[in-house]
Amino acid sequence: MSLFFNRRSLLSGGLGFGSLALSSMLQRDAMAGADSHWTPPDGLPHFAPKAKSVIWLFMRGGVSHMESFDPKPALNQYAGDSIGDTRFKHVQDPEKLKRVRVVVVNDANGQQRNKIYPLQVGYKRRGQSGIEVSDWFPHIGSCIDDIAVIRSMYTTDDNHGAQVQFHSGRHMLDPRVPTIGAWVNFGLGSLNDNLPQFIGMGPRFFDKRDGHYLGPAYDCVNLKVDPANPLDYASPQGDVSGAEQGLSFDLVRKLNRLVAERYPDDQELDARMKSYELAFRMQTAVPDIINFEGETQATKDLYGFDQKETRPFGEQLLAARRFAEQGVRFIQIMHGDGAAGAWDQHSGLKKKHSELAMQVDRPIAGLLKDLKQRGMLDETLVVFATEFGRTPGSQGTDGRDHHPYGFSVWMAGGGIKGGLAHGATDEIGFHAVEHPHFVTDVHATLLHQLGLDSHRMHVPGHQRLERDFGNVIQEIIS
Repeated sequence: MSLFFNRRSLLSGGLGFGSLALSSMLQRDAMAGADSHWTPPDGLPHFAPKAKSVIWLFMRGGVSHMESFDPKPALNQYAGDSIGDTRFKHVQDPEKLKRVRVVVVNDANGQQRNKIYPLQVGYKRRGQSGIEVSDWFPHIGSCIDDIAVIRSMYTTDDNHGAQVQFHSGRHMLDPRVPTIGAWVNFGLGSLNDNLPQFIGMGPRFFDKRDGHYLGPAYDCVNLKVDPANPLDYASPQGDVSGAEQGLSFDLVRKLNRLVAERYPDDQELDARMKSYELAFRMQTAVPDIINFEGETQATKDLYGFDQKETRPFGEQLLAARRFAEQGVRFIQIMHGDGAAGAWDQHSGLKKKHSELAMQVDRPIAGLLKDLKQRGMLDETLVVFATEFGRTPGSQGTDGRDHHPYGFSVWMAGGGIKGGLAHGATDEIGFHAVEHPHFVTDVHATLLHQLGLDSHRMHVPGHQRLERDFGNVIQEIIS
């Protein structure tokens, strides 16, 4: 079969994405062969979906839940007091703190902070629903009647490995497993054969892989808002023109026909060829989507193109809308540079959080409004998340530490109820006390809205824990 290997060598030398897809196909074939009772996904939902795509917005570093979507006036009332000297001293009961698995013992961060720190921003009831949102997020607040805020999240990692945990469900001390974007990519078929089904923009957290045991083709395809060079490894290696690539594919098609005549039962041949052709088509399709020349100035202004602070994130969100419009299943956008993430305010919380909120607030509201006016919000699920919250107590004079025991995320669109605040933390925002949700409950909910049963997402030879599957948050589904 030297002809087959020559074909593989010819294509993989010019298109990195195609070789990823081929690797995944080979791995899926091997998994199916290892367990004759396992049926690989056919790309169809398990039941009628309410959403087609997910736009996943992740704020790296840990957004303060109390200064965003879960204001706690008791922090002002007891400002400066030690938690142990107040009626809230029970929140630091050692039994209640056992949930967290510490990665680095006696780390400088991720500690209990005892001196209650007042709110650094005001808040208002917004929309007809009257949900309280901080004054740092007025534009998102104007969309609150389309949003379900989940105020009772928790995680078990007190350091920034929680970014990995929020995406995969597994603690940093556990082996790496596929992320939610990889599972969506694995479970559902393509809506557009010219584009990858899982793309990402912005600074990545330190685990650079998503597919893990599912295979490399289920990793996120990282893009930039740069029509001249949106995808680093999509272009051919060396000085190869589009015409020359076309000639290469014509030659390979002729070789394929010869192989098909000799091996008529080789059903994998066409599938493998399509994986390479996708990479070829992406070279045209992706730059076209990231080119905003056809968008009106009103649309660009909606996303904040007219302000230097909001334009970078606004460009990514407008690109996300355009990718969702073209059928990309999972669009992941990270905000916050740095190893830990820019939202990690151990000091200077008021100054830095207000600056970061300005960067994202108007673009995110613009995305929600744009989706809604185009009739896309009903089928596009938008998730706003972060790895944990911040401590009710102060770190130093003007910061908050990592806080995994209770924090907030929100969802909008895709069959999610709007104008709803679900779950609650206690009066000072310490513990999730009403409808507590582990991070994989978010995964299970968005899979459900896409028509997928999380318990049916598995492969032979890789045991998933019950916690990995999560539980659908039924209360927020319309």
